[in-house]
Amino acid sequence: MPMGHTATEQAGSGGLTATEHRLANGLRVVLSEDHLTPVAAVCLWYDVGSRHEVKGRTGLAHLFEHLMFQGSAQVTGNGHFELVQGAGGSLNGTTSFERTNYFETMPTHQVELALWLEADRMGSLLTALDEESLENQRDVVKNERRQRYDNVPYGTAFERLVAMAYPEGHPYHHTPIGSMADLDAASLEDAREFFRTYYAPNNAVLAIVGDIDPEQTLAWIEKYFGTIPSHDGKRPPRDGTLPDVIGGQLREVVEEEVPARALMAAYRLPHDGTREADAADLALTVLGGGESSRLHNRLVRRDRTAVAAGFGLLRLSGAPSLGWLDVKTSGGVEVPDIEAAVDEELARFAEEGPTPEEMERAQAQLEREWLDRLATVGGRADELCRYAVLFGDPQLALTAVERVLQVTAEEVRAVAQARLRPDNRAVLVYEPVQGAEQADAEADGDHDAAADDNDAEGESAQ
Repeated sequence: MPMGHTATEQAGSGGLTATEHRLANGLRVVLSEDHLTPVAAVCLWYDVGSRHEVKGRTGLAHLFEHLMFQGSAQVTGNGHFELVQGAGGSLNGTTSFERTNYFETMPTHQVELALWLEADRMGSLLTALDEESLENQRDVVKNERRQRYDNVPYGTAFERLVAMAYPEGHPYHHTPIGSMADLDAASLEDAREFFRTYYAPNNAVLAIVGDIDPEQTLAWIEKYFGTIPSHDGKRPPRDGTLPDVIGGQLREVVEEEVPARALMAAYRLPHDGTREADAADLALTVLGGGESSRLHNRLVRRDRTAVAAGFGLLRLSGAPSLGWLDVKTSGGVEVPDIEAAVDEELARFAEEGPTPEEMERAQAQLEREWLDRLATVGGRADELCRYAVLFGDPQLALTAVERVLQVTAEEVRAVAQARLRPDNRAVLVYEPVQGAEQADAEADGDHDAAADDNDAEGESAQ
């Protein structure tokens, strides 16, 4: 079998291990045995996301997430869904700034089917890609944009804040959904060239986790993926470097039919994969991670000026990460009152840092979230792919929590002082237009039904 190096390493999460392999065509393979239940996850990450797109052709990475479910040489129409679900499995795909992923969780005896399906579309999607399938999925994506972004309360908030936090021309200035105009402008040849460039084995990581026989699994991978040619035409993503702070507060007021006034803000925070990013994650967890957080206690419980207050971290490896503040006001409360209270809490935190109890609680919360991800075969496969694609080493997935637990309270305070400042944020203020409450009480139900982030985009390709 023409494999490259094989490495095995014991890692620190309950004895979980992962072995790494490479095919002659460049496909990186990560295997992790777990015989607790008779299931296995197949997860394939392609190193392509919206940051790889160019001006005028945004949305192609996300469009392909849909096209990949529209048939390939030996699997027509919705066959991918029908075969996986008929075999008792589940599947989906998602797109982000930095990658596109596809995944199946299968009964043990059906792992070979999932591998064959993924290899068939990696190796032969272009034989099935025509004007009809492109138009079909272009319309699906445009409709998804209308349903999840344009026609729901606060639906374009993330897109607006990202566009402010990452300036015009920056690879993260646009979100993965893309624009209607760019989706209309994409030609069949644009789509084919995009696929040839990025959907190649040497631009992918395949992780299989669960009740597997590693030797048999590797034999299947070689059989189905080994003959797919590599592609050398990929350009590296554009440089996402930016100053640590924005350098002045950016601000936009949006008057829309929303149920309540809202204050949202995006802060530039350290790149993922750094100790500073872990410190920032802990800071935001103390400040806005759940009902025990400082902002929830201050705004929702004590002052009763808000009905919800959260602060979370969007980790990014190729650009500064994004701290996302989201506060929905109580009836009649003005946004400046909320903003003053938020600034007061952030200034106090930057001065004093977290208490020992807050540090312990925040570290326990992040540890629990990490353990939850690794507890399922699908979650573990996704984490192994993430660290392999973004940081070059899947083993880092198994020791991530150790790095979070090593961060000190002083480091958490320092990152808050350096970054959680008024001159390092893009602010979005929502003001309801007259009569909004009734209109958006109805529309809000649609927003709840739509999956957050990209969880359902693969499904919608049906």
